Amino acid sequence: MKFFYNARNKDGQTKSGMVVAQDQARAEQLLAENGLVITSLEAREDGIFDRLNPFGKSVKNKELVMFSRQLATLISARVPIIQSLRILEGQVSNKYLVTVVRDIIASIENGENLSLAMSKHEKIFGNVYTSLVRSGEASGTLDKALVYLADQLEKDYELKSKVKSSMTYPLFVLGALGIVGILMFKFVLPKLTSVLEEQGGSLPAVSVALISFTKFFDKFWWLVLLCIAGLVLAVKFYISTEMGRNLWDRMKIKLPIIGDIFVKIYLARFARNLSTLVKGGIPIIKSMQIVSEIINNTIYRDIVLGAVDSIQEGRSISDGLAGHPAEFPPIVTQMVKVGEQTAQLDDILGKLAVFYEKEVDTKVSTLTTLMEPVIMIILGLGVGVLVAGVLMPIYNMASTSG
Repeated sequence: MKFFYNARNKDGQTKSGMVVAQDQARAEQLLAENGLVITSLEAREDGIFDRLNPFGKSVKNKELVMFSRQLATLISARVPIIQSLRILEGQVSNKYLVTVVRDIIASIENGENLSLAMSKHEKIFGNVYTSLVRSGEASGTLDKALVYLADQLEKDYELKSKVKSSMTYPLFVLGALGIVGILMFKFVLPKLTSVLEEQGGSLPAVSVALISFTKFFDKFWWLVLLCIAGLVLAVKFYISTEMGRNLWDRMKIKLPIIGDIFVKIYLARFARNLSTLVKGGIPIIKSMQIVSEIINNTIYRDIVLGAVDSIQEGRSISDGLAGHPAEFPPIVTQMVKVGEQTAQLDDILGKLAVFYEKEVDTKVSTLTTLMEPVIMIILGLGVGVLVAGVLMPIYNMASTSG
């Protein structure tokens, strides 16, 4: 949601502009963190076209990494921030990112900080990014903050790439099997089953069932595909609700084999981002609140926010996480406790992140290896049903007639 504001800075100067935030409280927090006293704040919803149009409004992780590194290099060379952004504007190849850079330049020229200008583009510069930029601005280490962000973005990209590349082959094979099955039922099996019907006589139950389904699919294939599409859309809509999202997120971490991979991904994400924020000088409560959204799982979000309540009551992070051993294993809470006691929480969390990223890599590789025989079994069952239901009866009839 967009919020248009009028405010005064520390010098009493009047400023006006726009911020993007989830709600009014978040918008007010962003402006307050940038030293602005609000005089008026107006919320405006995005237009229908803006909300539904997904084209041309994305920035690849690699492009953001390159942008961050180049901006850090220019700032460390003491090039003014606006001049640095103008230089990058001419070097960026992504047209949407060029538009974003121009908007950031306009916001800075209007008197806003870089972090506030970036917060308007939350889909590109998330909470972690803008929080560390704000911390770098306050401490005068913006170039180091940007370099550190680029390093973390690269690590996140490597983890996602490993998971995606490992799952591409099994998903491709299963998708190909589905397409082949649809083509078989539409173009091949109707001709084979018609031969069985012409011969008459008693047929095995498998053949009868196969003939019935083939007839139905040949006549109502569009209805089958429509039902599948409707089911997918219904599931997506249900998951978009609070109840559906909770059920889906809980199911993901409870599934056999795959659930363990999801747990390790969430733990790696928790440790990596919390380490980044703590090392960047962000207060621990603020860091935990940001991480609760970044994990992208409502179960973990609620646990982390519960730990925030524990911290506010004077207890430690490890105490807040210790009551959830299924989601946060004892090794995690123990290492967090050691980090808190030795004032090395960021380093301990960094080591935890590396450990779980390696675990994810190993588990995904193992899963990919296991998927190959499973796919072969599925393929074998399909061939077996085809042979038992169609080819064997045809062969028997040919032998009898001979």
